[in-house]
Amino acid sequence: MGRCLGTRLLVVAGLACLLGIVPARAVSGPPTPSSDPFYTYSGKAPLANVEPGTVLKERSIQVTFGTSATPLRGEQLLYRTTGQLGDPTVTVTSILRPTTIAPTTGIVEYLSFYDGLASKCDPSYTLDGGKPGSVTEQQAEEEELLVSWYLSNGFTVTVPDFEGTALDWMAGRESGYGALDALKATESYLHAPSSTPLGLSGYSGGAVAADWASELAPAYAPQLRIAAVAEGGIPVDYSHMIAYMNGSSVYSAAIPGMLLGLARAYHADLTPYLSAYGQKVVDDESNTCIDEDFGRYPGLTVQALMKPQYRSFFDVPFFHQILSAQRMGTSSTRPQEPLLMAVGNSDGTGDGAMVAADVKSLARQYCNEGVPVEFQEYTGASHEDAGAFFEPQTGPFLQARIAGAPFVGNCGSIK
Repeated sequence: MGRCLGTRLLVVAGLACLLGIVPARAVSGPPTPSSDPFYTYSGKAPLANVEPGTVLKERSIQVTFGTSATPLRGEQLLYRTTGQLGDPTVTVTSILRPTTIAPTTGIVEYLSFYDGLASKCDPSYTLDGGKPGSVTEQQAEEEELLVSWYLSNGFTVTVPDFEGTALDWMAGRESGYGALDALKATESYLHAPSSTPLGLSGYSGGAVAADWASELAPAYAPQLRIAAVAEGGIPVDYSHMIAYMNGSSVYSAAIPGMLLGLARAYHADLTPYLSAYGQKVVDDESNTCIDEDFGRYPGLTVQALMKPQYRSFFDVPFFHQILSAQRMGTSSTRPQEPLLMAVGNSDGTGDGAMVAADVKSLARQYCNEGVPVEFQEYTGASHEDAGAFFEPQTGPFLQARIAGAPFVGNCGSIK
């Protein structure tokens, strides 16, 4: 749910030179994933019979940062994964490898805050030279420069389209499955041993995938050696988040997008619940990157989106059930690795989008369950500013954990 983070760009803009990344030439964009056959499974075996994490297709790309091609080559993998309801699905991850220094043994999975309801938002598309629109394009460029930090330190980086080809934005388990299966596919493609240490990093929408991957891994992907997970701007409880954003001038625009993404994940139809105005707003957002929508509907409320009989929104069984199912900390397993967890608090409640008390409560829960946690709350920081504080910490944190350095969190001081 990240907006354009100009402060981040100042922090990381110089990193490209460490890789020798000099813009080579302007490139014309590829077809969007929705019209690119690479994103469609075409094998003979029923997808349900294919093991999650299996590489189904592969191709090479010339990596693009922003609107200019770079000398970096990358690989993209179509792989089998699992949807929110346990159904077999596919999606794509993009693998980038360092070229100017010797690679390390670790792999970092960067989980983008692409927050997409349209395939033009997919990281695989922007890394391949796709143009998602000016706002999202600048955001993508900033994220790609953050990825360059990991490359400059010798890490191989994999960047999955964890929302899946159906763009099931904010679907918790599906995002976690997509992240874990991308790591399996990446290891398989690189012929990396199962002992390879793995680090995950995600902010805002990327934190959905990061946290759910950490919770689901012990049962779903126990073979992966996850060394650490960094997650910031964490949407812990969607009901609390919607109530907090409801009627706000900027982030209320995320509410219809969240409902649409979850409806897609559950193969559900929102039409019976939506008012005429609500249907228009949902239709308007159905082919956008959420960053484009912030500020378009100042004062938007979830009640305005609903027909009169559904305006007690949180009591409607359909919405109560799907929102409750996304609540972090509710899976049957828990993270096994050190976590860096962070959130801003600009107004005493949260960062404008995420509820700070929810993040602290989840960190405390993990601590009580024996998970090693470093929790940070950035007082006075908005969602954008908190991202600028969080991202520079993720590199050293993952670097130390992947190297096997001892970790001492701050569980004892989380009140």
